Amino acid sequence: MRIIRFFAIALVVVGLSACGSKFKTYKGPEVTHVVLKKAERKMYLLHHNKVLEDYDFDLGFMPAGHKTEEGDGRTPEGTYLIDRRNPNSKFHLSIGISYPNVVDRAQAYSRGKSPGGDIFIHGQPNGAKGRRQGRDWTAGCIAVSNKEVEWIYAMVKDGTPITVYP
Repeated sequence: MRIIRFFAIALVVVGLSACGSKFKTYKGPEVTHVVLKKAERKMYLLHHNKVLEDYDFDLGFMPAGHKTEEGDGRTPEGTYLIDRRNPNSKFHLSIGISYPNVVDRAQAYSRGKSPGGDIFIHGQPNGAKGRRQGRDWTAGCIAVSNKEVEWIYAMVKDGTPITVYP
């Protein structure tokens, strides 16, 4: 009887620890496109034309307009790709966006500026206990809650197109 009780308790502990993991498993329809509408602060994860999930988000400290140079606090507009992920970033998970592209670089360099980079969808800063930081606090990234970024991280694969509208 003690052995059965031990294994039952061990199974519950293992099950509960899996629920708290930042690495979720998603087995639903493939996310074929991510669409962001900056003015509405809405992100849509799409399977073709069907919305699978939608999320509210925060932007950079200068949210209006397309990112044109490093340090401008803007989020790029246009179509890019999800191109990398960082499970150990200074934020609770981060998913990279392929900004800057060739056009972004050329436009910035023509003005003698750097286009910047390291644009991500990410959670809250590590140590912030998952609490939202307020509105539009990033350096140009897209910030969601920690629970939301865990699901986005699981659902959206590298190579997925992302379109950011004004």
